Amino acid sequence: MTAISGCRRWVAQLAILALIALGTTFALEIFDPQNAQAQSSVRPPANATTNVTGGTVPGMSRSSESASEIWRAVRKGVKGTVSIPDKKAGILVQSEGDSWRAIRNGPITNWGAIGLAGMVSLLALFYLVRGKILVDHGMSGRTITRFADIERMAHWLLAVSFIILALTGLNIIYGKYFLLPILGKSAFAAISAGGKWLHNYVAFAFMAGLVIILVIWIKDNFPTKADFIWLAKGGGMFTRGVHPPANKFNAGQKILFWLVIWGGLGLSLTGIALLFPFQIDFPAGMEPVQQMQFATVWHAIIALVLTVVVIAHIYIGTMGMEGAFDAMGSGEVDENWAKEHHSIWAKEVSKSKSKPRRGRKTRAAPAE
Repeated sequence: MTAISGCRRWVAQLAILALIALGTTFALEIFDPQNAQAQSSVRPPANATTNVTGGTVPGMSRSSESASEIWRAVRKGVKGTVSIPDKKAGILVQSEGDSWRAIRNGPITNWGAIGLAGMVSLLALFYLVRGKILVDHGMSGRTITRFADIERMAHWLLAVSFIILALTGLNIIYGKYFLLPILGKSAFAAISAGGKWLHNYVAFAFMAGLVIILVIWIKDNFPTKADFIWLAKGGGMFTRGVHPPANKFNAGQKILFWLVIWGGLGLSLTGIALLFPFQIDFPAGMEPVQQMQFATVWHAIIALVLTVVVIAHIYIGTMGMEGAFDAMGSGEVDENWAKEHHSIWAKEVSKSKSKPRRGRKTRAAPAE
């Protein structure tokens, strides 16, 4: 019994010594300064590569690439190779989508609403303060041909198509905020689907109208000395009885013309890229998904800016100015209207072309 007890004590002592040795080794490993520094750093170990394509997978079960570096590169949009036809699949994560969504649903939507509401408010205030701009000397009853049939056709082709595009486009941006709660999901879905098809096909009518007005009106829309005088006097819009000289198109109309031409070009290019996604390399130098994001952002910005400007143009051409709608309605304008608002052009028109106006009451001229 004594021998057995001594043997047990010897085994227990050896076990205790082994545990002490293991504990000491573990403690030294934990409190090693170099190891502690390595564990406290977020950087990959020295033997880790920084090339995403490095490593020994699938030859071995583990790669020499640091996991943090791999996912950082993936998050930045590193492009791999794929065997399928859709090469866009080579990008696992397209982080620019977050920025695109934030811009599209943030500044574009917010500033667009501010611009639209601001223009309508300004025009309402202008109408209350200034009222309708009347012909100071009253209608003469004699008319001058201002626009030929081809000019009016091109204008209305462009105008009607733009209005349709603007309404259907605004529904894309703001419809879910305003129409959806009123119409309900089913009706809103049907209207939006129809508007989408209408938007796509009417776009070609807009492009055709844009080309026609560029060809027929570009010669009349280059700046002249009279335009600077017109701008300096605010076009006589804010002061009664002030009528600065103007050619066939005044400075304001020329500015609108070039805004429509360049803005329409931008809408056409970005619109074509969106109509045929991933088929056109525009703009060059970007990944296909980035090109679509670029196109949608600029398409929306240009469209909203032009819509704000065109609202002012519609106001002046309808309820804002007496006799203005006749120019694009019948193509004939009253002589007194022409002399007050486009005096240089009116002088160039031969008096022999003037003719009495039929079937229209004229406002009596004020007493001198």
